[in-house]
Formats: sequence, structure tokens, C-alpha cells
Amino acid sequence: MEIRVNPTRMELNRLKKRLTMAQRGHKLLKDKRDELIRQFLILVRKNKDLREHIEEELSAAFSKFLLARAVMPAESLEEALMYPTKTLNLEISQQNIMSVYAPKFDWAEEDAGGGESSIYPYGFVDTSAELDISIETLSAILPQLMELAEVEKSVQLLAEEIEKTRRRVNALEYVLIPKLEETIKYITMKLEESERGALTRLMKIKDVVRAKM
Repeated sequence: MEIRVNPTRMELNRLKKRLTMAQRGHKLLKDKRDELIRQFLILVRKNKDLREHIEEELSAAFSKFLLARAVMPAESLEEALMYPTKTLNLEISQQNIMSVYAPKFDWAEEDAGGGESSIYPYGFVDTSAELDISIETLSAILPQLMELAEVEKSVQLLAEEIEKTRRRVNALEYVLIPKLEETIKYITMKLEESERGALTRLMKIKDVVRAKM
């Protein structure tokens, strides 16, 4: 499992420095992974709450719309919704979450006709109250829909970054660091063997020298 190298003291020192850097990087990446997971869980809970609320509101809005469609002539309903009174201007920037650049949505509603107008693109003579409620509900939850889109994309990006960081942590923890440790152990053993061999030869030389004196 060790990295094949020449068992020299210079190589041993180089590998020890590399091991120190790998251990430091491993700790930093683990800290980053843990913080990413913490941020991820916060956003997941927020996403769950937003989605449940929005689904409830949308369900109510669609129910009212179905009632409106049941009591209104199809031509009147289509004509009422033909010309919107609002336009949406959306600007997308970025927010930094632990080096993950998640989208940040800034938006504003503007009147389609250039002047002030209500959220209802129709008069109230030929429409039903159910349609009014449906339009009002949809208009009210628009900010939350924008926030949900922002949060869901952030959750996706964080999940991808957590997985990449996890793989890097595992590569250091289970592959590189053990290999470095094993190689350092191997070189240390070889150097100790060489030192013992050199010492043995030196002692034999001394014995020979003494025998000749």
C-alpha cells in the first residue's frame, strides 16, 4: 500500500511535510463539510416549510379557480384573464454560502400599462368572487414562490458541494494519509536497517583493526 520511493532521509522529510499538509487539509475539509451540512439542513427545513405552505395556498387558489370556471361562461373567463395588468422584472445575482455561489433573486412588479392598476385584469361585473379570491391568493404567494425557487436551487448546489467535499475527505482519510503513513514507516524501517548494518560493519572493522595491533 505504501508509495514506492527511494528510502532516503531527504525523501522521508519530504513525505513527513506532505503528511502534515494532508492532515491539515483533511481537518479543514472536515470542518467545511460539517458547516456545509449545517447550512444544508437549515435550508432543507426552510424549503419544507415554504413548500408545504405554498402547496396549501395553491391548492386553495386552484379550488376557487375551478369553482369560478364552473359558474362563469368559458368565454367570459378567458376574456377576463387575457390581458395581464402586471409584469415581473427579475434580476439574478449570487450569494456566497461556504464558497457555494447560490442564486439570489431580486424582483419587482410593474404595471403593464405604465400606470397604477390593481392585481385584477378585469372588471367585476361579469366575474365571480371565486375568481377574485384565486387571483388574490396567487398574487400574495408570488414572493414566497420566488423565495422557494431560490432556496431549492441553493439546497441542490449545497448537496452537490457536500458530496464533492465528502469524496475529498474520504480520499485523504482512507487513501492518501494511510499511504503516506505506511511509506514513512517503510522508509524509517529501511533507514534503521541501514544504520544497524553500518554500525555492524564499523564494529567489525574496529575488531579487525584491534586484532592487527
